[in-house]
Amino acid sequence: MSVQGSIVIGGGAFAGLALALALRQGLGPEIPVIVADPALSMRPSRDPRATAIVAACRRLFEAIGAWDDVRGEVQPILDMVVTDSKLEDATRPVFLNFAGDVAPGEPFAHMVENRRLIDALVARAEAEGIDLRATTVASYDARSEGIDVTLGDGSVIAASLLVAADGARSKLRERAGIATHGWEYDQSGIVVTVGHERDHEGRAEEHFLPAGPFAILPLSGRRSSLVWTERRSEAARIIALSDEEFHAELEQRFGLHLGEVKALDKPRAFPLSYFVARSFIAERLALVGDAAHVIHPIAGQGLNMGLKDVAALAEVVVDAARLGMDLGGADVLDRYQRWRRFDTMAMGVATNSLNFLFSNQSTLLRTVRDIGLGLVDRAPPLKNLFIRQAAGLTGEVPRLLKGEAL
Repeated sequence: MSVQGSIVIGGGAFAGLALALALRQGLGPEIPVIVADPALSMRPSRDPRATAIVAACRRLFEAIGAWDDVRGEVQPILDMVVTDSKLEDATRPVFLNFAGDVAPGEPFAHMVENRRLIDALVARAEAEGIDLRATTVASYDARSEGIDVTLGDGSVIAASLLVAADGARSKLRERAGIATHGWEYDQSGIVVTVGHERDHEGRAEEHFLPAGPFAILPLSGRRSSLVWTERRSEAARIIALSDEEFHAELEQRFGLHLGEVKALDKPRAFPLSYFVARSFIAERLALVGDAAHVIHPIAGQGLNMGLKDVAALAEVVVDAARLGMDLGGADVLDRYQRWRRFDTMAMGVATNSLNFLFSNQSTLLRTVRDIGLGLVDRAPPLKNLFIRQAAGLTGEVPRLLKGEAL
């Protein structure tokens, strides 16, 4: 007997809202979709960060109808250069240059400010009739025939599936007894938006410095978003500096190739870590996004990995509905886990390896990695493979990541 009850999503950030829209598109209004998150009361969003949305995930946002609402405010990344140097080096020779589209007229990534995309997703969800609740998922009781979800406002929803999209410190994952394995890095990511005199012309830059990557990511206008990795103690020192002292540290790393540079907001530091949940599913529960995995930002894939979870889960649930299957049944959730967990583990290994290879003072490792970067730069087929991998277009790609509606 099939269960076609409501679907409750705990968490209303990128993953939760995108999943709600994808499910509404594929399931129609007959199956209610509820998103619960206290942050939904904070409108408009004040998130100061920006994110690189790779081509596959941009296709997802187009497919669920959210991209048009931010199209005029995003910045395409038209090319990317990679350098490897010490902080005191006078020059930063380019070892690798990624340029070109994944398809004619389609850049491999776009930069978008988080607050604009979150607000667009909320507005689209409201327009689609998705039930948005500014409250928590307080508890739940999973049974063979369904799951009763109790919200923080006291309401109880009889559902067929509960999705944990409530972030790295997921209470829903913890309540399910799902352990994680991973570790803390002795690194923090400093995030700040800067303005500069000259146009970046859509170029992203990744400078590999001994403490970690210093990424300059282009935003609309003469602005860039910086993701600046330092040891935790050094990051704490830097964000505590006066404006003048911080400017001196910033200028030393940023350089003067875009003219005078100025911080446009207060720098913030986020401790970096790596973990993967030992299971992405429990009885009538699926984990997506940071609730399932957190990886190092060195490859800029964290949010995009979460959106791949969204695309895969939405597809298996919609397929199950069309076959009259139990939407929260073990066989449906097993298919989701098989699809996503291996890819997540592989990306975690890759980012850990990159961080070890580049975040150190070893002259030998620096020589090896620079030779490797140079070889990739001179091998167009290999470079194109890396571009497609970074754009999320390799492997078994869910329909939404191809831009196909469910």
